[in-house]
Amino acid sequence: MFRRKHGSHLNSNDAEQREAKIKELKAAIGPLSSRSEKYCSEACLARYLEARNWNVTKSRKMLEESLKWREAYRPEDIRWPDVSVEAETGKMYRASFRDREGRTIVVMKPAKQARSRQDKMVWLIDFTGWTMANATPIKTARESANILQNHYPERLAIAFLFNPPKVFEAFYKVIKIFLDPRSIEKVNFVYLKDEGSMKVMYKYIDPEVLPVEFGGKASVEYNHEEYSELMRKDDVRTASFWDADAKTDHVTNGTLVPEVTPQSSVVAAKAS
Repeated sequence: MFRRKHGSHLNSNDAEQREAKIKELKAAIGPLSSRSEKYCSEACLARYLEARNWNVTKSRKMLEESLKWREAYRPEDIRWPDVSVEAETGKMYRASFRDREGRTIVVMKPAKQARSRQDKMVWLIDFTGWTMANATPIKTARESANILQNHYPERLAIAFLFNPPKVFEAFYKVIKIFLDPRSIEKVNFVYLKDEGSMKVMYKYIDPEVLPVEFGGKASVEYNHEEYSELMRKDDVRTASFWDADAKTDHVTNGTLVPEVTPQSSVVAAKAS
């Protein structure tokens, strides 16, 4: 999700060079806890390298900051009961359909904001019924952007903003300040009555699997009970991967990691 700088000496299409950089970064970060070791897979290291134009020093700094953040907030410990309230109205959920490359699609509906394993994903944000009254607070938008860009690099493939009203344009100009240029390039405004913009979305998502409400042909609707069952099954798989190391990794360098309630801005991680 970060802009590439010009002048890189690495050919990102050269598998041998990529592998060498990944090994260099792995060696640079040194010994890790078992949980951090699981997190730092080759695919993960490649994302951090790509986010910093394959500069190992900068990638190491970014990754180390993410590991500290993960130790404090432990997003891998988020379970469906912790965030289910966020999906009760269908405000945000992982779609049952995927894009043409098999990537996960996360559907978001800001108008339903309550007042109180592909590497990349596609965001489909439905602005039907959106007004400034249910807009995300600027502070929350900034914190969310920082977390996604700094601790989930190179996870966004493309984002579609579906039927945004004119008033949203002013709001978007404000939140764009918190987005890096490369992320902004991935944002596409799509309007149901604009054939040209719809063709852009169809290029990524087959209209045969896209729900009718988004201009597709599939008759599917969000069902909270069915989605909850899917998420509970995900919890079982997640627990089997992470929980074996929970007790040992809860202590880092002899210091107990603080218990911190997951921030609302990291709830999106559950959907991915």
